[in-house]
Amino acid sequence: MVSDTLWIWQFLGRLHPMIVHFPISLILFAAFLELLTIGKPNSKLRPGINLMLKAGIISAFLSVLLGLLLAGNEGVSGDLLDRHRLTGILTGIGSVLILVFLQLSIKQQGFIRWFRVSLFLTSLSVIITGHLGAALTHGENYLTETFPWESSNNYQTPSFELTRYGDISAGLSLEKEIQLIGEVRTILAHNCYKCHSGAKVEADLRLDSKEAVFKGGESGAILKAGNASSSEIIRRISLAKSHKDVMPSKGNLLNKDEIALLGFWIDQGAPWPDEAENPSIYRVAKMEPRKPVPPKSSEGLDNPIDLWVDLYFKENGISWQQTVDDRTYLRRIYLDVIGLVPSPSELERFYLDERPDKRSVWLRNLLDRQDDYAQHWLTFWNDNLRNDYTGTGYITNGRYNITDWLYKSLQENKPYHQFVKELLNPTEESKGFIEGIKWRGTVNASQRTEMQAAQNVGQVILGLNLKCASCHDSFISDWKLEEAYAFANIFADSTLEVSRCEIPTGKMAGTKILWEELGEIDSTATRSEKLQQLSEYLVQPANGRMYRTIVNRVWKQMMGRGMVEPVDEMDNEPWSQDLLDWLASEFVDRNYDLKELIYLIASSRIYQSGSIGVKSPELLLSEDYKFTGMVRRRLTAEQFSDAISWIFYPVFDEKEFKYKPNQLLTEQKPTTEFPRASLVANNSFLTAMGRPNREIVSTSRDSQANLLQSLELTNGEKLNDVLHQGAELWKEKYPSSDEIIQEVFVQTLNRKPSQKEFQIAKAALGDQPETDKIQDLFWAVLLLPEFQLIY
Repeated sequence: MVSDTLWIWQFLGRLHPMIVHFPISLILFAAFLELLTIGKPNSKLRPGINLMLKAGIISAFLSVLLGLLLAGNEGVSGDLLDRHRLTGILTGIGSVLILVFLQLSIKQQGFIRWFRVSLFLTSLSVIITGHLGAALTHGENYLTETFPWESSNNYQTPSFELTRYGDISAGLSLEKEIQLIGEVRTILAHNCYKCHSGAKVEADLRLDSKEAVFKGGESGAILKAGNASSSEIIRRISLAKSHKDVMPSKGNLLNKDEIALLGFWIDQGAPWPDEAENPSIYRVAKMEPRKPVPPKSSEGLDNPIDLWVDLYFKENGISWQQTVDDRTYLRRIYLDVIGLVPSPSELERFYLDERPDKRSVWLRNLLDRQDDYAQHWLTFWNDNLRNDYTGTGYITNGRYNITDWLYKSLQENKPYHQFVKELLNPTEESKGFIEGIKWRGTVNASQRTEMQAAQNVGQVILGLNLKCASCHDSFISDWKLEEAYAFANIFADSTLEVSRCEIPTGKMAGTKILWEELGEIDSTATRSEKLQQLSEYLVQPANGRMYRTIVNRVWKQMMGRGMVEPVDEMDNEPWSQDLLDWLASEFVDRNYDLKELIYLIASSRIYQSGSIGVKSPELLLSEDYKFTGMVRRRLTAEQFSDAISWIFYPVFDEKEFKYKPNQLLTEQKPTTEFPRASLVANNSFLTAMGRPNREIVSTSRDSQANLLQSLELTNGEKLNDVLHQGAELWKEKYPSSDEIIQEVFVQTLNRKPSQKEFQIAKAALGDQPETDKIQDLFWAVLLLPEFQLIY
């Protein structure tokens, strides 16, 4: 709508877009020619430059005057217009300076430098002014939206389906209102903000805030809440492209789905809840538990995990992999449950077992091997709880070992909720996790032990990254600095002062759980009382997030990829929300039993199906990831070491034990007589094979081979010595090369060699094999993917 002024001013103002092109072309071209005259005082280009500049300066003045008339008579305002007007005025001033210095330079050569400075600066002002003018006319991203790297950001009309709002007879819930206004604002932002937002305001109408939308513009209100058919905005967006009142007047019209959704919003009373004013741009997973009813049994599937997977496969057009053979399954559960490879005799007994449920029976038997189970899963929990045997802090009492408590907890299969309670409200034996590491010297505020505890509890137990929010408001989530400090304050003896980016703010932290609905911490209580409250609140069944987190971790440990990835970012979307929710609730219903969780997964058909190889680990983290089955994994450093110790020769000796569980009074003894790798301190061999530095929490290990591992396997002294000693023993134990070849394949790969493999090995060993040749055979088989990977 134009203002009520004399028509001649409006007419002249609208000549601005035509006249403005003259100074742009003339001044810029003159500046280009001036560059060619540098160092040439008497250039033949001088007369032409002077003429173009005089014409350009006159047209610049004229375009500035007409632009001011246009801005004052067309009902347009906004930040973008203000900037365009300012740079236009600066261009006019620059034009005056050009003219002044041009005349002075004709009389005195020394002014030529000032003439050129004013010309080039004014040319820059012309470019900026022209760009802002184009942005006013066509939108701020008019040029950049054509770039190929911007194509992924181009707006593509989403699908707005009103059916998702269900029965509206009783009105919309707050959640649905927030969802609805979010979609409405999406439509307004991508169709209307070019002319009706803070950058540019036509007809005194803004559509980028709640107050502005309901205020309306020069023509009055644009909507009547509850009556879409009588709302001006619906009338205008429904008009034909040729109509003078149609909106948007430029660009594409709204499609029928967008119009229908805006109409639906207005008919519902145009709800715009205050909670939607600052909507999160990050996905936030629900905290409360949920146990959906599994789909009906079909095609012989009875494990609920398989029912959910089958539904997912059908929805995504994915076929089931073939069930693996007995050899593959037995090796898989041995490595996943107790971390060892099965012996030839165990495999033979498994083959001969004719019971239809023999896989489930053998799985149960493995889970009942308490010490073997504990020694294997000790590695997983040492990584997660950053527990180690040596390293920073142990000598100076700045760090506490929890191995004895951890081992006994695994051995007795302590219920997970009790396990967590003892970590959060610890005894002397379990305090190492929340006590963290007391670093020596000056320590950043974000690394004081209380903040370490908050970060580690958030990461390990809740699948939450608080490291960013420990220094400043997070850039990767909605968590604020004050919230991180309030959580850390639970672990503090005295109230913490909030530091932002290592600078004290003078503000003292509150004392709160990250989700206040779980319970209220008494800020006046002692540290031990606060920890007791925290331990009770966090483990309650209502904290579905905690149980989804552990279920997801165990799933990844056994299936190679979590339902949610990364496993420390549980707000990310799972590939199956129903399966994750059901499995977490089932875990709680089964008394928080980790072994039952493992059994449920390992007895499923999907676990028993063929594994999948991936070309790159990045594919497992892609947003469009589709679950198709177990991901093939490389043996961990501990599994690899234990397999060598079990088959050939112990990798570690008794002196390297850092914890000796066989000294405990237990009903069972481990089936192994060699030191398991999980019970020895980190060393160069284990580091090369993938054991992490446990000074920080490590919840995932890279399953990809790397250069350090390759060097260790080919040139490492440790492996070379072990295989050499093993070769000497085998030479005495197995006198013939035929027997050695057969035993190497049977014990490492749980199968006999093929005819070709036997021939190659026999040619390498000869009839009377020497130690070095036997060692080479060991080394060659150990490097086979069939040994290195869990298929």
